[in-house]
Parts: sequence; C-alpha cells; structure tokens
Amino acid sequence: MRITSSCLFSFSLACSLCLVLSGCSLSAPSAPTPAAGLAIQGTVHGGQNPIVGAQVYLFAAGSGVFTPNASGYGNASVSLLNSSGLNTAEDTTPSDATFDDYYVSSGAGGTFSISGDYTCTGGQQVYLYAVGGNTGSGPNSAAGLLAALGTCPGTAGSLGNTFASGLFVTMNEVSTVAAAYALAGFATDAVHVSSSGTALAQTGLANAFLNAGNMEALLTGVALTTTPAGNGTVPQATLYTLANILASCVNSTGSTSTACTTLLNDAKSGGSAGAVPTDTATAAINIAHNPGANIMALYALGLPSPPFSPALTVQPNDFTIAISYSGGGLNSPVPIAIDGTGNVWVGNTATGANTVSEFSPVGGPVTGSPFSGGGIVDPYSIAIDKSGNVWTANVTPDSLSELHSNGMPISTSAGYTLGGLNAPYDIAFDQLGNVWVVNNVGTSLSEFSSTGSPLTTSTGDTGGGLFNPISLAIDAAGDIWVTNSITLGSLSEFHSAGVSPGSPISTSNGDTGGGLNDPWGLAIDGSGNVWAVNSGTGANSISLFGASGSPTTTSTGYTGGGLNVPEGIAIDGAGNVWVANRGGTGTSPPYPPSTISEFNSSGTAISPSTGYQAGLSLSLCIAVDGSGNVWVPNAALNTVTEFVGGGAPVVTPMVANLLSPYGLHAVNRP
Repeated sequence: MRITSSCLFSFSLACSLCLVLSGCSLSAPSAPTPAAGLAIQGTVHGGQNPIVGAQVYLFAAGSGVFTPNASGYGNASVSLLNSSGLNTAEDTTPSDATFDDYYVSSGAGGTFSISGDYTCTGGQQVYLYAVGGNTGSGPNSAAGLLAALGTCPGTAGSLGNTFASGLFVTMNEVSTVAAAYALAGFATDAVHVSSSGTALAQTGLANAFLNAGNMEALLTGVALTTTPAGNGTVPQATLYTLANILASCVNSTGSTSTACTTLLNDAKSGGSAGAVPTDTATAAINIAHNPGANIMALYALGLPSPPFSPALTVQPNDFTIAISYSGGGLNSPVPIAIDGTGNVWVGNTATGANTVSEFSPVGGPVTGSPFSGGGIVDPYSIAIDKSGNVWTANVTPDSLSELHSNGMPISTSAGYTLGGLNAPYDIAFDQLGNVWVVNNVGTSLSEFSSTGSPLTTSTGDTGGGLFNPISLAIDAAGDIWVTNSITLGSLSEFHSAGVSPGSPISTSNGDTGGGLNDPWGLAIDGSGNVWAVNSGTGANSISLFGASGSPTTTSTGYTGGGLNVPEGIAIDGAGNVWVANRGGTGTSPPYPPSTISEFNSSGTAISPSTGYQAGLSLSLCIAVDGSGNVWVPNAALNTVTEFVGGGAPVVTPMVANLLSPYGLHAVNRP
C-alpha cells in the first residue's frame, strides 16, 4: 500500500515540505444497464496517407464494475462491437477475450463508420484501435493506431467527457501517442487496458481518458500547443517527433521493413529488454513506460522527411511528455498534494502570498483559486484528510490551517496553534484522523485532533533521536517515521496510537547507516520499507530501511538515475520510486535546472544519468495521481508540470492508504 511521499526545500534557512497520497471511497459503484451505441465515423491515416483495409475495433477499458472477469490492471479490454453484419477476428487478434472481436474495415480514403453496431454502458471508458491495412506501400500488419474517445453516455456517465452522436475521429500517429501516454498507467498493450472496480480507480481511469484531450484534437488528429483550459503548454514538437517515429513503420512496406523491426526492437516492454511489440500502438505504450530507453535509435527513425511538423530538431534527453500549467494564483509553489477526485493542491510560498492553488485533474485552475484564509501564512507543507479537507503547516507563525475541499476556511484567522508547534515543516494524518506535525526548530512532534485541538503539550513529543526533523510519514501499522537532517542524519520512529501515542520506538540515536547524509524527503512503500533521499554535499543518493529500522542499503545508498540534490520523493502504484532533484544549492536566481529521477523497487535507476528533463526549475516536491501522472511544482517559474503517464496509479490522498481494507501490498493501485 502506498503510504506517503514528501519533499523539502531550502532558501538559506527557509524550508518546505510536501506530502502526497490519501483517500476516497474504495467501494465499487453499481453497474448501470448497457444502451445502444452512438454513431462514430472517422478516418485512419499513416502520417498524411489514408490507410485502406485497416481493422477498426471498438474497446472499453476493462474494470470490475462493468466486466468482473476483466477486473485488475493490464487485463483484456472489452470488445464492444457486435456481430450485426461485421467482420470477426475469430478469437485470434487483437485480444485474448473469450468471445469474437468484431471490427469494421476502413475503405477508400481511410474512412470507417460505426453505427448501431455496439452497446456500451454509461461510465465505460471507450477507445478505438486500428490495426493493419495499406498506406500505399503494401499491407502492414505492424501498423497499429489508437484514439481515446472518452466516456460512454448513460446514467453513470458523470466521470469524464461523454462522446456524442455524430462523433468524427481522425486516427493517426498523433492520436496514438496521446492515447498511449494518457492510458499508460492502465495499459500493458493496445488491447489490455483495464483497472480495478473501485470508485477511485474509475475516477483515475476517467481522468486518464480526459488527459488525452489535453494533447491532441480528436477531430483533426493535430497535436495541441495549449490545453483546452488555456493555461497548459503542450510539448507539440515532442508529440510530433514521437508520431513521426511511429509513422516510419506505419508507412513502410510492412512489418519486416527496417523501420518496423528497428522500432519494435527498440520499444520492448521493458525498454531495452522484455517482449517485442507486434504493432506501433503497443510500441507507443512501451515508450511511454520507458521514456529514457534507446533515445538515439528511436529519434533517428523520425528523420529525414517526417509527416508531422514542427518536430524536435535535436535528439531529446528523454521521451517524457511534460505539460506545464500556469495560473490559478501560483506564486513560488512548492508543497503539493492530490485529493480523491484527482484535483491537485499546491502551497504558494512567496512572501505575502499566503495561499493555496487548486487545479483540476487535467490542469485547469479551479474556480476561486487561489484560496486563502484560515490562518494560512507560509504554507510549507500540505496534506489532505479523509474528508477531503486541505491542511497546511505554516512554518513562520507556528500554526496549522484547514480549508474545506471547496477552498473555504475551516480554521480561524489565527489557524490552529499551541501543542508545541515550532517551525512546523511537515504534516500527516494517522488512521484515527489525528494530525501529526514535525517541528524543525522545536526538534519535536506535535499532535492535533481532527478538529484542530492540540493533543501534545507545549514541548511536543521528543526523544527517539529527533534532531532538526524535516519530514514524516505514517506507516500502515500506525508508526510515525521522521527524517532528521544533520551532518549524516538519522531516522526516528514513534507510536501514533496505543497506550503511549507519541512515544519513541527508536533509540536516542535514532536509526542510522544506509548512506544517510542530510536526509530530507521520506516515503514508505507497500511493504513497509522506508525510503529517504539524501541531499548532503555530494551524497545524491537514496537510503532504504526495513520496517524494523535496519538499513538495507550500503554506506553509499542507491545512486545514479540523475540524482542531483534530491529533496522530494514519492512511490507509485508499481512500487517505483520518483524523486524531485533540486539540481543545485543556490539560494538566488538564476537557479540550476531541476530534474526528476525514477528507480525501481530494488533501487535500480530507470531514468537516464541525466534524469528526466522538462525545463523544470526549483522543483522540490513530487506527487503521483490516481491516473499515474507525476506532478512537480516549479517554484522559480510559478508553474506545475505534469509528466503524463509517467508512473502507475496510486490511492489518493495519503490517509486513504491507511484506511484501505486491503492492507499492505507490494503494488498499491486503487
């Protein structure tokens, strides 16, 4: 089960911290009744060339709500087309379903039409998949294309955007890239896109389909430069470069062409290893899963006469797709948290800002953002409780603030005070809904009730090796873990419940070793292991401790992957570790470029030696949402960057992990 993620930053003596992940309902909604499908028309193109004879399938993402046998991640999608005058693949390609997969064929000009040939259920997330056909160079079984349509209309169609009658779709490599990245957290290949049946999973899946519309115009198959909400900058050149890479195979003489064999062998399921995809749609999904693999070979495929422009003119560092969002009152944003609906909350730390900003799951500023009041001053950390209310720890006035999920203040203009608050740096919730805070100057822990009443004395809870504590996380057993930022650093562990809440478990020296060196951000994985990033001079490492407090890593910790003054950390639903790298220690502009790094659950770097790059600056916190997108605020740019489909979906917000009926799991997906 995913427990938390946290991050911190420093401007001389100033620090800030973020927490991510926690909850919403985990129960499955009831399944509504299927209804006759609406007409869908469109064209299938390879680059600018129509594809004749492509098999066009209509699928819904599998889930435990509508198709109990398809519940879970990476299981078979659900074929929606029926047998009324249609062709069938007779249980062969493209899926392993136990029923026939019917399709329509594209005709002259690449046109296709679906009318009255399917049923779908309100709330199902629907997409098109086209495979094969001829662009004029010969039949090509490796030509695979995707287009994310969205929510089937019906009584349960409130999640996402429903598509309407008369929908026209341009299926090409651009729509394929947009769908592949948006749905990457739920997909293993083009015909295996699915989630669990929980309410949170359905929300995350719907948000993922919405995200495809942030990158591409479904009607025209054109990559966008600005998101529909008007505040997001889309990397159009990267989208077109990826589309050109796919087009090199789609428009070739067939699956055995040099372009196809090169693409498919350089887009394996594990990047440089694993299964070789059979078509370009699955290749696109694999590239989304492994955006740092085989960059040189893949980039070369898009040259020299690409069908889509403008494309990148130099080889990129990686093939992440990062959308940068502005507006919403962002003002030196640092801490970040994601709520149960997928909305993104960010604390604004600029002097005098005293606000939090809220964005929709697709990056649009929520009406009324930024929100203030409730005593918010210097909101250096942010977390969301089990009711969806937003809490901040205010480091300068030594207080906590609480806002309703609609942004209206709950705490008074003075916030919640006392309880030993003294430069509160980080905030988290236990299973009982009580609030725990680490006090950096006070070298203590403070506890408050869910209504903001202090439960600790004026000195807070001490001992256990606490010394200038930075961040905290609460594990599934209810124990509190804290990073202590001193020369080499340590971890402290405390009880949060039982006979003596707030009493230390660790010794007076704390837990040491494992390469700890000025540890800042802290996260706990689904097995109860504790991860800490080390930002000490030259450290650039991650330390791993077992649930008993014993180090797993050596004196050097885990290194590589572009770690460069790491401060924020989060763990996704597949157990992969994501790190926000500040990039340097400068305290005034111009700040060095920031990056993010990715490691697997064994501590092996997945990201390249330069990290993933997207024009980040002073990026100190990181969060993963219920769709698998990775979010990073940029304090120096007043923006928030979304790495689309970078990770695996997680349970949000944090407290929901502690309340989940499933307990700890190595993989924590909604």
